[in-house]
Amino acid sequence: MARAALNLLAEKGFDAVTVDEIAASAGMSKRTFFRYFASKEDVVVQFLAEMGVGMRAELAGRPAAESPSTALRNTIWVSIDACAGHADRALRVVQLILGTPALRARFLERQAQWRDELAAELADRLGLGSATDLYPRLAVGMALTAFDVVLQLWSGSDGVADPAVLTDQAFAAIAPALDATPR
Repeated sequence: MARAALNLLAEKGFDAVTVDEIAASAGMSKRTFFRYFASKEDVVVQFLAEMGVGMRAELAGRPAAESPSTALRNTIWVSIDACAGHADRALRVVQLILGTPALRARFLERQAQWRDELAAELADRLGLGSATDLYPRLAVGMALTAFDVVLQLWSGSDGVADPAVLTDQAFAAIAPALDATPR
C-alpha cells in the first residue's frame, strides 16, 4: 500500500492526490487506508522511519576499528544506495519530499530524530558514555547534512549525478572533522 501511495504521490504531486485516490490505487477502501495511516503525510513519514531504522542498524553493525568518518559514511550510504538502487521511483519520491514544504518539514523532523538515535549509537561506539556529549551530536549532524546535500544534488540533477560520487565527495570534505574525535 505504501509503495502504491508513494508512486501515485510522486507521479501526480502531493497536493493533486486525494486519500481516495491513494486507497483506490492500493485496491482498498478509504477506511482501510486510515487504519494504517492518519494522513497522506504519514505514508511518506513511514518510508522515512524505515530509513532511520536502517541507518541505526548499519551504524551499530559497523566494525569497531572503522574511523567515525568511514562508519558514518557507510551508514548514510545504506539509505542513499537504497534510493539509487530504485532510481526512477526513489528519485520521484525524493523530489516529492524535497519539493513539498509539508513533506520537507516532516523529513527534517525525522532527521532530528535520526540525529538523536545515531548520536547515541556513535557515543556508545566511541565509549563516550552519553549521546548528550557535543561530539556525537555534531558528527552525526554533519553526516546527516551530507546526506541531505547529496539527496538535493542528486534529485536536482534529475538522477544524472552519481550519488556514490556525491557521497564520497561530501565525506571527503567532512572526514577530517569527523575523525578528530575526543578520546
